[in-house]
Amino acid sequence: MQLRVLPCALAALFVHTSIHADAHADDFVLQRVLVEGSRASMLGIADSAGAGSAGAKDLANRIAYRPGELLEVTPGLIASQHSGEGKANQFYLRGFNLDHGTDLATWVDGMPVNQRSHAHGQGWTDLNFLIPELVGRLDYRKGPYSSREGDFSSAGVASLTYANRLSKNLATATLGQDGYARTVLAGSLDATGGSVLFALEGMKNDGPWTRADGYRKTNAVLRYSRGYANNGWSVTAMNYSGHWNATDQIPLRAVQAGQLGRYDNLDSTDGGEARRASLSGVWRRTDADSASKLSAYVIRNRLDLYSNFTYFMNDPVNGDQFSQPDRRVTSGLDGSHTWHVHRSDSFSSDVTVGAQLQNDNIHNGLYDTRARRRLATTREDHIVETSGALFIENATRWNEALRTVAGVRASRYAFRVDSDRPENTGSAHDTLLTPSLNVAYGPWASTELYANYGHGFHSNDARGTVAALDPKTLDPVERTPGLVRSRGLEFGVRSAALPAMQTSFSVYRLDFDSELTYIGDAGNTEAGDPSRRYGIEFSNYWRALKWLSVDFDAAYARARSRGGNPAGDRIPGAIEGVAQLSLTVDRSGPWSGALRLRWFGPRPLAEDDSVRSQASVTLNGRLGYKLAKDLQLELEGFNLTNRRDSAIDYFYASQLKGEAAPVEDVHFHPIEPRSFRLTLVKNW
Repeated sequence: MQLRVLPCALAALFVHTSIHADAHADDFVLQRVLVEGSRASMLGIADSAGAGSAGAKDLANRIAYRPGELLEVTPGLIASQHSGEGKANQFYLRGFNLDHGTDLATWVDGMPVNQRSHAHGQGWTDLNFLIPELVGRLDYRKGPYSSREGDFSSAGVASLTYANRLSKNLATATLGQDGYARTVLAGSLDATGGSVLFALEGMKNDGPWTRADGYRKTNAVLRYSRGYANNGWSVTAMNYSGHWNATDQIPLRAVQAGQLGRYDNLDSTDGGEARRASLSGVWRRTDADSASKLSAYVIRNRLDLYSNFTYFMNDPVNGDQFSQPDRRVTSGLDGSHTWHVHRSDSFSSDVTVGAQLQNDNIHNGLYDTRARRRLATTREDHIVETSGALFIENATRWNEALRTVAGVRASRYAFRVDSDRPENTGSAHDTLLTPSLNVAYGPWASTELYANYGHGFHSNDARGTVAALDPKTLDPVERTPGLVRSRGLEFGVRSAALPAMQTSFSVYRLDFDSELTYIGDAGNTEAGDPSRRYGIEFSNYWRALKWLSVDFDAAYARARSRGGNPAGDRIPGAIEGVAQLSLTVDRSGPWSGALRLRWFGPRPLAEDDSVRSQASVTLNGRLGYKLAKDLQLELEGFNLTNRRDSAIDYFYASQLKGEAAPVEDVHFHPIEPRSFRLTLVKNW
């Protein structure tokens, strides 16, 4: 039966996507930002080697240039940027160039961050509304091995949870180079039998660019909660606003010829403005025999984005700048119930059933512009995309050594598009059944083995499911399926056998039926070949001394298309190797500090592997000194070795003013040069 569109006023929410093996373990959501350990042990909890959790202390020790880099606590994940600071990050994980979020499901406080059928890119993930000081926990899972997760989760899931109550109120003031300034005021107070959490953030950042970013943002959070994490409820309101100029990627030939500097741009009017407001709530009830959760959200997003990646290739007179406005209201409802059907000293079994609903009411378009002034319309669309899912999951501990988690998910999507072209107007729907099975075997006290198999999917842009004509060329196009299946297989091991050390290792394979993507910059849908990825991942945490911890993560992936493309079987931009080494000093009197070395390996930029990016290496550091019991001074340094590497590279054709024809070239966005930020933190 075809799903009916949910009213936009319907509040809803996907169940918290934290990474747990037991069906009832979702109840353990942090009540306070107060975590003693910096790295949570997942032995006896996780059902795969690719799952993990980081608490508030570990997250506070991260050195992040921008909020999206908090996700790099996930081993093997890279968050990069090719434009202005207000734009969504570009992500890489498990052999994927995830663009702005496709195949990486991201959640904040139970609300989806990925935006479906987005004007600029499918799964658009803008984390600039995140206030890091409020995050009490980040849970991650890699691979399509859970029936609880649906759209965009094939490569991985990252779920950030805000605290209900801060252990101490805080006020921060930060000043840095390149016109950087930031302040945060956050705290908790008791009110009418519950707790109120509040936070305000203001930030400005010009960056090192010749045309200053001029990024300005404000953030606010207000939450009221009652009860406890597993028996209580909360209501949360958030509001974010930001605007910026953008220095997008530039052609390497222009820099080598001396026409451009590394921090110059070719269109000084690129940039954008984003707004986000949300209202969400969650209710939980737990007793000896069962656990229930019901959550809901309404999110309003607005984006105006102006970009120019090809300069004068399509329009030698006005240039190639284009605008991608996106207005949407997203609402959803999520409920789950767990029965503890049998429990004894050596055996336990839980059954969880859940339902998830989401509706997106979207107005977006694609326009030719010059200096942000509209010249022509490529397309305008009103999209209503509605999805529903049912899942059932069984988590059984058969004995002290063996655990299994098995589940199945049924997802149904309905797409309705009203386009400015009648040929691209219509309705479509798609349904997918995705099973999963996880086995954890730990006959030893401190080591577990894992085997995982599962199916996942990502949705395609609704416009591609009904399109008949390319809006630019007016050539006929084939319609694309709404949902694309993935299949994953993984084997892993996790061990804490060595003193003060936690180690995990995994090998995996991930297949996609087709890497179908909506090319928002062109206004059409492009169908890719089937693909296969193999990979290995290693992660190690070592508390070397009472005051010193060492993190080392490394990952390698081999990504290939499988459709017999005569141009080659490489997938442009697909990440191959990545590694990071972190040293953290704490519990050392008034001093604290951290160093983080990140290696972002070379990647193919063309299908035949004839053009490759260079590797980039960054070294960031932080030094803190406690001036008094509740007063701390912190100095952060970024790109300490001042390397002139690229944050991101592409290979495509563009045309500069004065060039007779388009030229295929590497286009790059540089990492920022060495810079420092000084922060004063007051607690009470």
